[in-house]
Amino acid sequence: MSLALASQLREGTKKAHTMAENTGFVSCFLKGVVDKSTYRKLVVDLYFVYRAMEEEIGRLALDGHPVVSLICYPELNRCESLEQDLNFYFGRGWAASLQPTSSAKGYVERIRQVAKESPELLVGHHYTRYMGDLSGGQILKNIAQKAMNLPEQDGLRFYEFDRIKDEKAFKRKYSATLDSLPITQSTAELIIEEANQAFKWNMDIFKELEGNLIAAIGKVLFGFLTRRKRSGSTE
Repeated sequence: MSLALASQLREGTKKAHTMAENTGFVSCFLKGVVDKSTYRKLVVDLYFVYRAMEEEIGRLALDGHPVVSLICYPELNRCESLEQDLNFYFGRGWAASLQPTSSAKGYVERIRQVAKESPELLVGHHYTRYMGDLSGGQILKNIAQKAMNLPEQDGLRFYEFDRIKDEKAFKRKYSATLDSLPITQSTAELIIEEANQAFKWNMDIFKELEGNLIAAIGKVLFGFLTRRKRSGSTE
C-alpha cells in the first residue's frame, strides 16, 4: 500500500517552504535585487552542499541501498553545472581557495551524518533541494540574468537541467518514485522532519548571506549619496 510520500512531503513542508521564501535574501532575489558578490558566495555554498549530497547518494546507490538507490537520478546532479559557474566567477583555480560559509559547513556535516547513520533520511534533503531547483530554476535564472546583466547561460548553469527534456513528466516520475519507496509510515514521518530541517539549513545560509547583501546595498547607496553631495545636488 502506497504511503503517498510525495503529497505528505508537499503538505508537511509547506510552512517551512513559505518561511524560506520570506527570508530577506530570497525576497530581495525575487524582486530582482541580486548583488553579484553575494550571489557568487551562494554558488560556492551550493557547490559544497551538492557535492556532499551527490557523493553520499552516489556511494549508497552503488552499494545498493534499498531506499537511496531509488532516488539516485544522475540527470538531477548539479555539481558539474556549479563547477562551470565557479569557473566563470572565480577562474579555474577556485578549488584551491574557496570555502563555504559556516552555515553551509553545518549543512554539509548534517548530510554526511545522515548518510552514515540513517541514509533513508537523505530523501528529505534530496526532495527539498532538487525539486525546488527544478520547479523554480528558470524563473530564478531569468531574474539573476537581468539583475547581474549576464550572458544567457554564463554563471547560471546551475539552473539548467539539460538532461531533463520534460520537467513536468520528470516530476510525475519522481513523485511516483517517492510513493513507491519501501518504507514505513514512521520512516516517512522522519523523512518529512528531515526535509523541514533541510529547509532550515537553507534558511541559515540565506540569513548568513543577507549580511553581505545588506552591506553591498549600503555601499552602493553610500556611493550614490556621496556623488550627489559632491555634485551639489539638493534634490
